[in-house]
Formats: sequence, C-alpha cells, structure tokens
Amino acid sequence: MHSASEQTDGTGGTGGGRPGEPAAPEEHAYPDHWEADVVLRDGGTARIRPITADDADRLVSFYEQVSDESKYYRFFAPYPRLSAKDVHRFTHHDFVDRVGLAATVGGEFIATVRYDRIDDRGRPATIPADEAEVAFLVQDAHQGRGVASALLEHIAAVARERGIRRFAAEVLPANTKMIKVFTDAGYTQKRSFEDGSVRLHLDLEPTDRSLAVQRAREQRAEARSVQRFLAPGAVAVVGAGRTPGGVGRTVLKNLLGAGFTGRVYAVNPALDAGTTELDGVPAFPSVSAIGAPVDLAIVAVPAERVPEVVADCGEHGARGLVVLSAGYAESGPEGRERQRALVRQARSYGMRIIGPNAFGIINTAPDVRLDASLAPEMPAAGRIGLFTQSGAIGIALLAGLHRRGAGLSSFISAGNRADLSGNDLLQHWYDDPATDVVLLYLESIGNPRKFTRLARRTAAVKPVVVVKGARHSGSAPPGHRVPVTRVPHATVSALLRQAGVIRVDTVTELVDAGVLLAGQPLPAGPRVAILGNSESLGLLTYDACLTEGLRPQRPLDLTTAATPADFRDALAAALADDSCDAVVVTAIPWVGVQGTTEVLAASLREAVAGGGEAGAAKPVVVVHVEMGGLAEALSAATSTRPPGSRTRRPATTPAPRIPAGPGTPAPAASVPESSAPESSAPEPPSPEPSAPDAPEGNAPERNIPAYPAAERAVRALAEAVRYGQWRRQAAEPGRVPEYDSIDEAGAAVLIDRVLGERGAGQESRGVTLTTDEAGELLGRYGIALRPALPAPGPDEAALAAARLGYPVALKTTAPHLRHRPDLGGVRLDLATEEQLRTAYAELTEVLGKPEELQPVVQAMAPRGVDTVIRAAIDPAVGAVLSFGLSGAASELLGDTAHRLVPATDRDAAELVRSIRTAPLLFGWRGSAPVDTPALEELLLRVSRLVDDHPEIVSVVLEPAVVAPSGVSVLGAAVRLAPPAPTTDLGPRRLPSY
Repeated sequence: MHSASEQTDGTGGTGGGRPGEPAAPEEHAYPDHWEADVVLRDGGTARIRPITADDADRLVSFYEQVSDESKYYRFFAPYPRLSAKDVHRFTHHDFVDRVGLAATVGGEFIATVRYDRIDDRGRPATIPADEAEVAFLVQDAHQGRGVASALLEHIAAVARERGIRRFAAEVLPANTKMIKVFTDAGYTQKRSFEDGSVRLHLDLEPTDRSLAVQRAREQRAEARSVQRFLAPGAVAVVGAGRTPGGVGRTVLKNLLGAGFTGRVYAVNPALDAGTTELDGVPAFPSVSAIGAPVDLAIVAVPAERVPEVVADCGEHGARGLVVLSAGYAESGPEGRERQRALVRQARSYGMRIIGPNAFGIINTAPDVRLDASLAPEMPAAGRIGLFTQSGAIGIALLAGLHRRGAGLSSFISAGNRADLSGNDLLQHWYDDPATDVVLLYLESIGNPRKFTRLARRTAAVKPVVVVKGARHSGSAPPGHRVPVTRVPHATVSALLRQAGVIRVDTVTELVDAGVLLAGQPLPAGPRVAILGNSESLGLLTYDACLTEGLRPQRPLDLTTAATPADFRDALAAALADDSCDAVVVTAIPWVGVQGTTEVLAASLREAVAGGGEAGAAKPVVVVHVEMGGLAEALSAATSTRPPGSRTRRPATTPAPRIPAGPGTPAPAASVPESSAPESSAPEPPSPEPSAPDAPEGNAPERNIPAYPAAERAVRALAEAVRYGQWRRQAAEPGRVPEYDSIDEAGAAVLIDRVLGERGAGQESRGVTLTTDEAGELLGRYGIALRPALPAPGPDEAALAAARLGYPVALKTTAPHLRHRPDLGGVRLDLATEEQLRTAYAELTEVLGKPEELQPVVQAMAPRGVDTVIRAAIDPAVGAVLSFGLSGAASELLGDTAHRLVPATDRDAAELVRSIRTAPLLFGWRGSAPVDTPALEELLLRVSRLVDDHPEIVSVVLEPAVVAPSGVSVLGAAVRLAPPAPTTDLGPRRLPSY
C-alpha cells in the first residue's frame, strides 16, 4: 500500500536533528511531540515517529524487505535498491519543509511516509507555500493492517502544524489500495488523470466526514485489540509454580476448570529437569521454547523478572499480556518508572497490556470459556459486560451478580490500567452482540473527553452504568496515570449523565441497576403501579417513587390474605393497563400456609410472560421483606444461569484441548452472537440460587430483580426511567443554531492581537481582557455588555451618570465585594444626581475609600432574575458551559447545571430547567416569568464563542439579568491563553509513556 509523488534525485535537506543532540542553527529541534503509539486495524500496535539521520541502516533494511512490485508502485520504475544519496535524502529532514515519519514495530521500520513542500508549479519551496507532495511505502508483510491510514492521519496533523493546507499525491492506476487510502480518508479532494497516473489533491482541513472516518477506524482497531485478549487460540501462564497454590498456578487451574477451548501452556524457568507437564498441560521453561503460536500470556512473576518475560513473549509473537504482577506505580516512584518501561517495552513489540497489578479477564462465550483470573469461581454466562480497576471490588461485584442470578458476557479487571482501559472496553462492548449492559467501576478516568464521547455513543444502543471510586481523595489512586483536571467531581458526573451514562454512587447500586437493566425492558415513562400484600410497604414504595421523581399510582393493597394467584392476576392487570409504565410488586411473608415463595415466583413469572405477549413490555421489580427465598426463586425461575453454576467446568462440555506437543494448530476462537451456556450437571444443594437450562438462541433474560428495600428497588427503576428518556431524546438530537450576527473572523483578529501584544510568557496564566476588550469580543458574537464607567470620585460619578442617563446603579468592583449585594456594595435606581452623591458618600463611609472599592456607574437594567453563565476549557474534559442563579444558589449550594460545548438548542433548554431554583425563572409564587428563549440564545452564543476560539479559556457573564423581556449582561470577565493540545481531536494515539 504505497504511492509515489517525487523523484529520488531531488535536492537533499539540511539534515535532521536527533533526540539528545543540539540542533544546528539552520535545523529545527527534533519534534518529540510527533511520536505516538497507535492501535492498528488488527488490534496490534505500532510506534510512529519522525525519521532522523540515525535511521539510515533501518531504512536500508526496511527497503530490502519490500517487494519489487511495491517498489515499482513507489518510484514508477524498477528500483531494486536505494543509493547512498537516496538514503541521505530520506533520513535528513528539516521538520518544516521536508518531513518523514516511520511506523515501527520492535524498533524496525514497517512503513514510511514523507512530504516535501512545493510551490504552485510543483517545485521545492519553503514557507509561505502551503502545499506538499506526499508519498507512502508499506512493507508487504504489513499491508492490510491500516498502517498507511494511521500514517496519513499523523502526517496530515504535522503538515497543518507547519502551515501546509493541501497534499498532492501521484499514484499509478493499478495501485488501487493506495488510492483507496486517500479516497476513504474523508478529506475534501480532487482527482485527475495525467500522463498515465492518478493525481490526487487533498484539502487537509478536517471535515465531519474525516473525523467520522478517523473515529470509526479507532473503534474497530481498539475493539479488535480487546477481542484479541478475550478470544485467544492459545494461552501461556508464565509463572505457574511447580507446586499447587500461588498466583500463576491458580490462574492455570481456573483456565482448565472453566473448560477453555484453546490450548494452554505452563511456563516456568525453574522447572525441574524432566518435568514436561503441570496440571496435565505441557510445561516449558520459556515461551519461546513452546514452538507453537501463543496469543495471550498471563504473567505472574516478580516485577523484576517481568522485562525478560515481555522480551520472550514479544520475540515469540505473542499478541497481548495480562500482567498480574504487583510492584509497579502503586508502590511509589521506582515502581512508576518500572511501569512506564513495561508499557514502552510491550508496545515496541506491538503488544498491548492489561495491568499491571491486574486481577484477570473472563469470557463466558461457549466456544471460548476463558477464565484467566483469580476469581474464586467462573461466573455464569449472561449479557452483562463488567470492567473494574480494583480486584477487590471485582470480587465483590462478581459475587453480588452471582447471588442475584445475573450472568456475564465478559469481565476485565485492569489494575493500574497502564495501557488497556475502560475506554477500550467501551469500544469493544459498543457492537459486541453478546453484551446488552455495561457496568464499570472506575477509580480514575485517564481521558475524560474521550470517555464521554465513547460513553455517549455506547449508551445510545445499550445501558452504561458507572460507579466512580476515589471521588474525594483529591488525587488519583496510586498507580493510575491521569491528567490534571480543574473540573469538580460533581461537574464530571453531570457531564456523564448528559452523555447518557447511568451514574450511581455505590457498588450496591451498580449491581441493583445492572440486574434490572439486564433482565427487564426499559420503561416507556415514569408512571409506576404498586401492588402487594402490605399496605405499609406499599406506602414506603410510593414515597420512594416521589423522592426519585417518578409518578406512582395509589398502591393496590392485596391484603395479607393474598395468594400467589392474586399476585399473578393483579400483576397481569397492571401490565395490561396503559396508564402505567412499570410495576413494583411488594411482598411480606405469609402468616399462614397460603403459599410458598417458589409458587409466588412462578406466579409472577407467569404474569410477566403473559404481559409480554399481550402488548408493550414493562419492567417489573419486586420488593420483599425477610423473604430471601423469593429472590432466589425468582432468579431460578427466569435466569439464564445453568444449574450448578458453582461447578467450574460443566460436565457436558469437552475437556480443554491439550496439544500433544509443539506445533499443534490452534482452534479458531471467536465470540458468537449467543452466549447462552450449555447445561451442566446438578450438584449438591447450596445457598446459591440455581436455574434451568438457558433459553434458545438470543431470547432475552426476563430475570425479575428482587430487592430487600423499597428505596433500592425504586432507585434502580428511576435510573432506568431516566435512561429510557435519554435514549428517546438521543434518537432526535438537538441542533447547534447558526446566527447571522456572529463575526467569527473579527473575533479571531482581536484575540490574535491581544495575545500578540500581551500574551508573551503568559502561557500558564493567560491574559485577562480589559472591560472594553471583553465588550468588543462579546459584541462580535451578538452579546451586548451593558457599559459601566469608572467613578473614582463623586464628581466623576455624576459625569458618568449624565453620560449614561438616569436612572443608574452605583456598585463596587473590588474583588471582596464583587457580586455580593448582601454586603451593601450596590445602590440601585438612583434617579437624580443628589441621590447618586448621597449613595456615593454612604458607600465610602461604610465600606472604605474609593481606591479600595473601585466604584463604577452603570445604567439601570430592567428588573429580573440575576443569573451567571460560565464557560471554561479544561485540559482533560474540554469546554464546559455552566448555568445557575447568581449568588448563594450557585456559589454556596452548588445549584449549577453543566453541558459540554458545543451546546445544542436542547442542551440550552435543559440547562435552564435542570437547576433546582429554576421555578424562579418561570413565575414562582406569582412573579412574572422571564424571557427564557432570550436566555437560551445567550447560552448558545457563549457556547459558539468558546467553540470557535480555543484561545478563550474562560468566560464569566455575571450578572446576566433575565427580565420578562430580554437579557442584560452587566458584567463579564474573559481570559485568553494559547490553545493547549487537545486529547481527543488530533490523530489517533495511545496515551504516551
């Protein structure tokens, strides 16, 4: 996959700088920020970096491994070898007009790309020429892995940084693969046919299509990298002890007990002479000694020995590592550096890592049955995908889901998540047919901007439930590398909810929500029917519904004499009733012997089955008091969990295939659309619930979740209601409106001027605009700032009032008094000069001297509600738009709503209505409703301002007085800074180490 667009006899460059060497005066420093690790189409990794003069031998070796056909496509003629002049030219760059990038695996080149700046006649040029010729060459063994597409993204970003706006490429018509790389990239392009070759011109300005293409490729690549972990053909456990017990031997036992369908090997360098097996599987002193392919290595050796294991696995071609070993970043600075080295070493071989300090991974798919974890038992097969960063929490969640009869499709506990993270799992579960619900326990979010984007996309097709640990510690847990964010935790939670994430506070709530969403349909609305045999429990449920914002109907009391048949009939009637969207069944133990819990469970299941056939399905939840047997019976009646799921290996499944020796072919492993497990043999009774055989095909679980408290059941139901509402709204997203009165170019000129004049050396602190500058900038976006004139003395105040016109307001602008009318720093409705002078004298007498108070005079605005609008750019989260009422409501009580920028018209409407004090805007207690359409337009204009100009790092409009007609902005503060690189808008790259 390659193209040609230059001749090899062009003039050489001035030479390229190298890392660690001072650049010559005519050279540019080595651009180390261009280095990046990327995930390729097949899930492997490669490193992209600039080519330097030190790469001459690598380039020659790389070229020798390229086929003659590929060389012909590159140079339009037979070109068997590179001359010394060629090598010099292709390894010496100035990193401005001539740039070369290489994709490497194991330190060796697998592909190259270069551009040369040209003028409008195609001759070598320098700045300000804004076009360049580009050429690719990909080693034949690595074609089809998406290397050229990744290189195009990165060379395009480099070119834009260096002022190049267009690429030109010349390709032979037969080189269809390279033509497809260009045409599929999504850039605006032109194509022509000249002198027997295809001439392509690409406009490098990103488009919606190019961004969509980039993100679709990212999703496929990262999902595939996860799939390589979850469906390996062969697994090696490195560190399996010679005697039973220990981490490695435990994982080996679990792999065999789960009935893994692939090949299993034990690896231990300290094996006794003559030992060829451990636990019945072939044992070897190293991975390289196996002599057959190994897809996944489970590493359970001391941290100091891990590097030699990584090298062994990398040289043998292993695809991924699950590192269970501890002693990394969680142990301090030395361990943190050891963790960085681990990631760098693994990526140099094209491998990805789960861990270190990981708990393991599980895939319950029937044709995989992988349990490479330390979990005490293999979970049942089901429709929930579970990710945790903590092994201890992982054990708790596995046990909690097991008790509730909920099965898993896959489980990953990533420990320090130095490489593979929750973002990668969201990419995988997004289109995984075996997963219907995603549960995440996170202690840190490495890339919140990307996480929010991926969560929004995944939540549009399946629920994503998140519980965030370490919320109040003030820092990330030891071992977690995360960017610094200034956004409070409450704001991040609000943004996650905006993205459709079901945000819960505890692990118990995570399980409660998960079992409901996995076993029941989404409610169509907030109307809830309540029925049961306890009036008191029904009333508690009713109150809980009101607390959660639901609309409960009057509880139906079946009385304590109700039989299971009464429950069945009442539930069937509620399910058939169009006036409710969900049903809560409450139950207390019988005094007599009218029925048993098993019969009640069967009756409820019968009603649910009939309700689904009669019409639209509705969720049903059960609240029970001291009826643990009911929860078990409901789980047994409807779960897809097979009987005797406590047994690790089903009796009806074949034993794991053990190769007779090296070279035995690995079976093809994949995750099927249906993950229903096979039946297993029964076992002795236990307190754990059991279940009948799984349903045929992809029939959904109808597990009726049971809760020991009304509040827990209703809270889970309320989350499902809110999520269902979000899903319906997401199907018809809002729009970002266009306004004719916006002067984007004029605002850009103003920003460039201010940063040019006052921005030198202010990268970290930024530049705060003067009042006049802020007013001018806001005015470019149709936001009028009501003028305020300084009043250092009473005479100046009188002159200012005469200029503005009475009535006026006199207010202080000192930082300790700003926006604090309760301290007496504001005098309103001053209709005459006499009133103004009197007010001035009172202010200075009570609060201090004029030079301390910094008083200003401002024309009175129409009376209304004081609000505050903020927009800030956080390096981790991105631009955030916030709204609240000015003063104590937002500052003291935290009554503020947040949305990501760019905000849509729907976002603006929700911002205004989602704060708790919103009734003050809509005519509370007989007051006049304010002009909320004008307020929403102001929010959208602020959003557009910060979205168009990343140099604007902060905007505060306070107060913005919303009157019955119109909005008056009385104060504004704007801060500028050179834009920081974003974490989610550039070319694809893994977090750097």
